[in-house]
Amino acid sequence: MGITLVQKSDLSRKKTNAKTALVLAGGAISGGTFKVGGIKALNDFLLNKKVTDFDIYVGLSAGGFLAAPLAGGIPPEEILKSLDGSSSYFTQLSPLHLYWPNFSDFVLRPLRYLYRRGIYIPSTIYDLLSTISSLRYTLKDGFLRFMSNPSYSNFEILIKPLARTMYSARSLPSIMEAIPQGLFDNKPIEKYLRENMKRNHLTNNFKVLKKLREKSLYITACNIETSERVVFGHDEKNDITISQAVQASTALPLFYKPARIKGVDYVDGAVRNTANIDLAIEKGADLIICYNPFRPFNNKIMIEYLKEENKYVTRNNRLSESGVFMILNQVFRTLLHTRLRHAVTYYEHNKNFKGDIILIEPKEDDARFFEMNPLAFWNRAKAAKLGFISVRDSINRRFDEISRILNSYGIEMTREVVELDINKMSKPSLDDSTIMNVLERESPRRHLHLVSGWE
Repeated sequence: MGITLVQKSDLSRKKTNAKTALVLAGGAISGGTFKVGGIKALNDFLLNKKVTDFDIYVGLSAGGFLAAPLAGGIPPEEILKSLDGSSSYFTQLSPLHLYWPNFSDFVLRPLRYLYRRGIYIPSTIYDLLSTISSLRYTLKDGFLRFMSNPSYSNFEILIKPLARTMYSARSLPSIMEAIPQGLFDNKPIEKYLRENMKRNHLTNNFKVLKKLREKSLYITACNIETSERVVFGHDEKNDITISQAVQASTALPLFYKPARIKGVDYVDGAVRNTANIDLAIEKGADLIICYNPFRPFNNKIMIEYLKEENKYVTRNNRLSESGVFMILNQVFRTLLHTRLRHAVTYYEHNKNFKGDIILIEPKEDDARFFEMNPLAFWNRAKAAKLGFISVRDSINRRFDEISRILNSYGIEMTREVVELDINKMSKPSLDDSTIMNVLERESPRRHLHLVSGWE
């Protein structure tokens, strides 16, 4: 299962003025590269429409990082080229853009903690001395009561004024204050996008993008103070730039510190929503293609009971045996995927929704991608190839159904381009550069065989 279809429209009727939306969920670093490879495959399947031709783009986390250039007209091949520095549009995306250490927190927060800890006792003594005169009668009464009847209740009455004075002015600094808000700082991601947009004369303004290209771009993040979803777009919150919105949306908790923009702290958009299909529908999309690379793995194991030893064993590897990171990986994938499935099921049964949803995901038994570190930048060639193959395999399994849906929107499909690239990447012992060269090559669209959903 790699494709989920919610088909609600009348496919016998051609939809000439229908709005199309591309919704890109998260997926961390290698998940984003996996997604570009998948988007490249989707682009190759489409004959008379490109992934830069949708009306609405919705992105969060790594999906927001990709949705911004796609909405600006940058094809997936150029995004892939930016990974190895061969793009004529974007400069090379390096590990330092993604793994810039959070120097300020690592240095300043421990120093601030030590300073507050060091002055706490002297400051508390000063506070007591400053207020002791105003408390002398209260303390005297409490002392006399305790001496006449030395009980715990009277002891509390005696020390309560002192405790109230000590803790009302200042609190004891916690060791947690010395811990950084995140390992890395994602400001370089914002700078990378901003500088490359300027370099290519692309607008960094939601309203201007809508006016120039007639494309609606929406990036979502989570306000850490209110835990609410924040939507950035031309008709939503638009007081910050597109690149700043991407910075807000990609601030993965613990990995990156919260992105503070205009005084507001934002974290990764996936904290609040997984894909925002509802947002695309709210903005008038009739056809929604959603790509989510971050799904749980179905680790099918065979359990055997050894009667002689009175224990259960398995010949397969359990996920838990791979350590805490693998467990967390599966748990977070499950949480995110469950929310997405709930949204899809909701629109499947919603009588008011008359459009179509095509949800593209890796297969649930795709062990190769699951075993990859989702934060590993150096896996990009492998991730891009797996993303390409994943989408190719998923779409091929339900090609007739998908092509029939797309055909009703005037979108034609072909298998030829994808298979050409698959054949080139099927050769044994291909190195990373060769794989990237295949994926980065823009595919020819002339003289291709049209495949209709009714053939």
